[in-house]
Amino acid sequence: MAAAARTSAPARFAPDTKRRALIAKVHIAPKQLGLDEDSYRAVMHRVTGRISAADCDVAQLEALVQEFTRLGFRATAKPVPGKRGTARADHPLARKARAMWISLGLLCAVRETSEPALEAFARRQMGCERFQWANQSQGDRLVEGLKAMAERHGWDQSLAGLAKVHHVHALKGRLCEAILFKLKRAGLAPTHWALGKAAWELCRLGDPDQARFETEEYDRIAHGLGKLLRRKGGAEAFDEVKP
Repeated sequence: MAAAARTSAPARFAPDTKRRALIAKVHIAPKQLGLDEDSYRAVMHRVTGRISAADCDVAQLEALVQEFTRLGFRATAKPVPGKRGTARADHPLARKARAMWISLGLLCAVRETSEPALEAFARRQMGCERFQWANQSQGDRLVEGLKAMAERHGWDQSLAGLAKVHHVHALKGRLCEAILFKLKRAGLAPTHWALGKAAWELCRLGDPDQARFETEEYDRIAHGLGKLLRRKGGAEAFDEVKP
């Protein structure tokens, strides 16, 4: 495929003590923050444009550690004897909500994508002091609130008639289309561009004539286009698409 010819080879770096230390932090951070694999890769791609720490240079790794720190990571955190910490929510609904929250940030449906911002939203939505303490019913209410927000910003959440195995792929594709709609509305992409054309022209991803995408490709496109929307879309980027 034409895209293969445009894909650069993985970066190669000489052994470096500082770089090894940064990579170690990058590998520890998602565990401490409770990020699943998709959320971890999403943050990495948003910050560095890469999907593997091995392909990041020192400056990119430093930026990534800084972002994880902003999200609540503490590289030197030590337990205080006799004092219990405030554990980050790590149950399945929390991981689902966190992944949606990050995606809503790419869509400019939320301005702040940090863990404290998600906790604050969850507290308002569920009436529960800590997300970690939420029961199934409260967690479902939170996810429904996130879905409603997504719909208002043009990200279709309907899954009726679609086999469960295709749910994630369909939602990620729709997220890309919703971000592209906002880019067009902001004048950052011509209205006639299809997703493949926009991904190539704006992010150098895929192939300009590509019409079908793998789930991982949708991830890269969403983070490439979303990063552009947040950077150049202006205040209008955060306006809802549907009343």
